[in-house]
Amino acid sequence: MIRFLILAGYFEMTMYLYVSGKLNQYINLHYSYLAFLSMILAFILSLVQLYIWMKNMNVHSHLKTPLAKTMSFFLLGIPLFITWFFPTVTLNSQTVEAKGYHFPVAAGTDLSVQDQEGTATQYLKPDTSSYFTKSAYAEEMETELARYKDLDKITVTDDNYMEVMELVYNFPDAFLDKTFTFTGFVYNDPDNKDQQFIFRFGIIHCIADSGVYGLLTTGAKQVLTNNTWVSVTGRIQVSYHQSLKQTLPTLQIDSIRTIEEPKNPYVYRVF
Repeated sequence: MIRFLILAGYFEMTMYLYVSGKLNQYINLHYSYLAFLSMILAFILSLVQLYIWMKNMNVHSHLKTPLAKTMSFFLLGIPLFITWFFPTVTLNSQTVEAKGYHFPVAAGTDLSVQDQEGTATQYLKPDTSSYFTKSAYAEEMETELARYKDLDKITVTDDNYMEVMELVYNFPDAFLDKTFTFTGFVYNDPDNKDQQFIFRFGIIHCIADSGVYGLLTTGAKQVLTNNTWVSVTGRIQVSYHQSLKQTLPTLQIDSIRTIEEPKNPYVYRVF
């Protein structure tokens, strides 16, 4: 019975995420077909387990007891209860603050924080190197860099956001003085009042390898509050960040305007 309930509950939960449109907050939608296939497989296996259970059970001692019926409905309802009454929350600058202003992956320090939290959350720069061999990763980056190195103006879209951000951190010199246009939410640098980060939360494969990615910016003529969504245009420079103790690609802002939060605020890595 337990196997049937687990499989049926997984099917219910995944179906709900599909129908409600919330699946994109958990996985990269480019891999949604895998979730769909697993949902169908769970449904088929749950029917198999139901058949085995009904075949082997003692009807008089188990099925007809009120407690057994109640427990069955309760266990089946747990996945739906969680997805209905514990709504997903859009990640924003409050998440950055909750994690702490240290950006351990970017800074290359305090990596024990991730070990303690049991998470592989990334900061500032998307890092897909763990999904390739060293030589394959270098080849992939060179191939992607070729798409942009001869461009003077680069428009960063939802589709190429993660790709461009990884490249600009890997090859900052190749992007010097290029004009970038992209959107994101504001996170004011708590240690430098004249600087702010423009971020978006991104997913490489699933929420377990998600992170906050974007650029440090300077030159804004107005101070915007955290979580304000903006479209910015500026030129890529390189600057040393005292708090993070490292050199960062930085956007020298030429223009900035506030916009509405996108319907889907997340971006995904496309391979």
